[in-house]
Amino acid sequence: MYSIGIDIGTTSICAVLMNNQTGEILCSAVCQNNSFIETDKSWEKIQDVLKIEEKVFEAIDGVIINKGSGAVDSIGISNQMHGIMYYDADGNAVSPLYIWQDERGNLPYKDGKTYAQHLGSFAGYGLVTDFYNRENSLVPPQAVGVCTIGDYIAMKLTGRKTALMHITNAASFGCFDIVNNKFTLDNGMLPEVTADFATVGEWHGIKVSVAVGDNQASFIGSVGVDAPLLNVGTGSQISYLNSEPVNAEGVETRPYDGKRYLVVGAALCGGRAFSMLERFFASVVEMATGEECPSLYKQIDKMLETKVKTDLVADSRFCGTRADPKIRGGFSNMSQDNFTAGDMAVAMLYGIANELYSMYAGGKTEQIVCSGNGIRKNPALQRVVSEVFSAEIKIPRYEEEAAYGAALTSLVAIGEAENIDEAQKLIIYR
Repeated sequence: MYSIGIDIGTTSICAVLMNNQTGEILCSAVCQNNSFIETDKSWEKIQDVLKIEEKVFEAIDGVIINKGSGAVDSIGISNQMHGIMYYDADGNAVSPLYIWQDERGNLPYKDGKTYAQHLGSFAGYGLVTDFYNRENSLVPPQAVGVCTIGDYIAMKLTGRKTALMHITNAASFGCFDIVNNKFTLDNGMLPEVTADFATVGEWHGIKVSVAVGDNQASFIGSVGVDAPLLNVGTGSQISYLNSEPVNAEGVETRPYDGKRYLVVGAALCGGRAFSMLERFFASVVEMATGEECPSLYKQIDKMLETKVKTDLVADSRFCGTRADPKIRGGFSNMSQDNFTAGDMAVAMLYGIANELYSMYAGGKTEQIVCSGNGIRKNPALQRVVSEVFSAEIKIPRYEEEAAYGAALTSLVAIGEAENIDEAQKLIIYR
C-alpha cells in the first residue's frame, strides 16, 4: 500500500507517493507556489489561499493517478510554519495567508515596543500577526477561526468546518506553552490542539492525518539515525531532539511528538547569503561586459573545488536574527591578499556553517544529516560543514524531505507504524 505526503512551502508545493513497505518514493509532483499577492506595504507578505488550495489538489491528482486512490492508505500534510489565515463558520477562507515573512509585527506599537515585543514573540509568528490585525481592525468580520495553511487544506480534504491543529503548528504561532501544550492567550478563534499524529477525517476513503510544521516534518523525513539535522535553503536551521526544553540564546525549543522536543537554531540568511554573494559577482560581470549575467553558480562551484581555505571572515547574518533584526553581516580580517572572489566564497561558506554550529548544544556528534538544496547541491558547503562539526555527512536519498516526513506521520496516524521512530526506519540515504 501507499501514502501521499504533501508539503506546502513558501515558494513550492510538493506531493510524493511513498511505498509503505520499502519507503521508496514512486513519483512526485512539484509546482511553484506563485500565489503571492502584491500590496503597497513593503512589510506585508501575503499569499492567495484559494490559489494554494487549487495547486495542492493538482499535486495530489498528479501522484494519485500513478496508483489510483484505491491503493492509497493515507495522506499526510506539512506546511510552512508561523503563517496564519482566517476561516468562517462554513470552514471557508476569508483572508489571505499571512506568511512567516510578514513583518507587521516589527512595526512600532506603544511604550517604545513593537507588536512582537509587546507579546514577547517574533514578527511573522501567527499570533503576533493576528494581534496587529486586531489592533488595526483588519480581522475579517465573518471570521470564526484561525489556522495554518496545512490545517486549512486538511479541512478542505475532509469537509471539516473547524481546524484540528498539531502542537508543531500551534507552537509556531507563538504564545504557546510547549510543556502543557496550550496557548497562553485566547483570541476567541484558536483551534483544538493535539499532540498526536491523529487522523482528521477522510478524502475519498483515504485517511487524512493532522498537518505538521515543515521544520518537524523535514526532521522526521530526514533523520533515521541519532544525529542532528542541518537544513540549508533560503534560510538555514540546525535541529536536534532533546527530552527537555532547552533554554539557550539563539535557539528555540519546539514540540515534536508529545514526548520529546526539537531544539532549533534558525538563521534567516542561509542559502540566501550565498545567493547574495553570487548576485554580487554577477553584477561585477555585468558592469564589465555590459550584458546580463544569469548565473555564476557553476563557475563558483568550479572555483571552490580548489579554493578551500581562507583567513577572511564572513558574518552571514545579512537579514539579522529573530532576536535582533537590526544585526547585519559583513566581512572582516580583510587584507590585500584575501580580497578575492575565491576567499569571499569560502569565507561565506564558513560563515553559514559557523552560525549554525554556534546554535548547536547537543554535544559531540559523529554524524550530521544534511538536507535542503542549499547544501545538497553544494559539495564545498558539505565539506565545510563536515569540518566545522567534525562529523560525517549523511544526505537522504529523497529531496522532498518535508513531504516525505508528512507521509511518515500519516503511517503513525493510521496505526501502520507504532510511533514516529519506527516510521523513520524507512528512510534511505544516498
